Amino acid sequence: MARVALTRVLEPGDAVGGRWLREWGAVAVLRCLVDGPDGADGIDRVGRVDGGGGGDRNGGVPGVDGVPGVNGVAEVDGVAGADGVAGADRRGGTEGRGVLQGLEGVGPEARLPGVTAKRWEGLRARARRVRAVRDLETAAAAGARFVMPGDAEWPAQLDDLGDARPVGLWVRGHPSLRIWALRSVAVVGARACTEYGAHVAAGLGAGLAERGWVVVSGGAYGVDGAAHRGALGAGGATVAVLACGVDRPYPRGHAQLIGRIAEQGLVVGELPPGDHPTPSRFILRNRVIAALTRGTVVVEAAYRSGALVTARCARDLGRHTMGVPGPVTSGLSAGVHELLRGDAVLVGDAAEVVELVGDMGDLAPRRRGPVVPRDLLDPGAARVLAALPARGSAGVREVAREAGTSADDAVVRLYELRSLGFVERHGDGWQLTRQAFLSVFPEGGDA
Repeated sequence: MARVALTRVLEPGDAVGGRWLREWGAVAVLRCLVDGPDGADGIDRVGRVDGGGGGDRNGGVPGVDGVPGVNGVAEVDGVAGADGVAGADRRGGTEGRGVLQGLEGVGPEARLPGVTAKRWEGLRARARRVRAVRDLETAAAAGARFVMPGDAEWPAQLDDLGDARPVGLWVRGHPSLRIWALRSVAVVGARACTEYGAHVAAGLGAGLAERGWVVVSGGAYGVDGAAHRGALGAGGATVAVLACGVDRPYPRGHAQLIGRIAEQGLVVGELPPGDHPTPSRFILRNRVIAALTRGTVVVEAAYRSGALVTARCARDLGRHTMGVPGPVTSGLSAGVHELLRGDAVLVGDAAEVVELVGDMGDLAPRRRGPVVPRDLLDPGAARVLAALPARGSAGVREVAREAGTSADDAVVRLYELRSLGFVERHGDGWQLTRQAFLSVFPEGGDA
């Protein structure tokens, strides 16, 4: 419950807040924000609060607006917070690790380290207004749930973000986020993409889904939406990571798409129900996309595209970074090309993506041009065929000289080529048939 409340207090990616959670636990941090530093002094090493301040029969301390604390686990008493925030880590872990150490300032002006006094007051103002129970009820009405570190559904790879990992995630949809994230790929790119970008993204989404991979993107216009639709159209799995509450689809033009993703896949977000997106939240959302997946594919991105943030975060986390090239004259491909000049790997379809992020043996098919009849000739016959002129005919000795062989061998090869339809004889000379001319000189050049 403390973590539910803190999703309204701490901004996504707040590494300072993440450090507080790591060192003191969510219960103590929330109590300190609500009641001041002295409010955390009653929390001992196992997360228990003394009953000296009054409260419920379990020793819970009154919360905001006089709402009593709620006992979260039989062994651990409630801690004051917001709207009845439970005071326990439900796994019996280390939430609330004793009197806070390292406070900045003294007395009522004391604050947790790493923030200015102005920022601290802003966080306290937020903390005094949270309503954790109401948020959970709103989320439940929208078919969403709250997943936090340590839960069975929590994707462990998000812990690679360190102190910038999410306080928790609001998840809308039925599948297990942890299981789906184990075999997932991010497909991101420009919002104002070209028809080429939309086509490639949809093809990647469908191809990955057909191969049993989960497609993760941001639910935005352009490449994101195309990747989601490709996966859905193939009857596959897809996850939309939003920069707002999961109960209010954004952009609004994608309300139907996001609703369909919630029915067939998952809609995920760090922000509590009803919260709105901001430019910084869009950027910070991208780190979750990168950390959640095995690799990130960028389809069309300008130099300042947020998709490049996702790719760079994936690279920094040790994930695979891939890019789909485009025209060198297109500004929407400039950012992708810059990635490809670095550590990113060029990919053209889902098979090449899976070859990089998949298991051993998941190899893409070898690429080669079409096989033409002359490719099937043995080397000697091929040399004689190449010795014939594009126009007119040539005698046996001339052909033998050009092919670097004897006249007798040239005759044998010419009759062999005649039976295959490559050459024909006119008097004492030999010349190419029309079929052979197009095969040997596809551009119509002269020999």
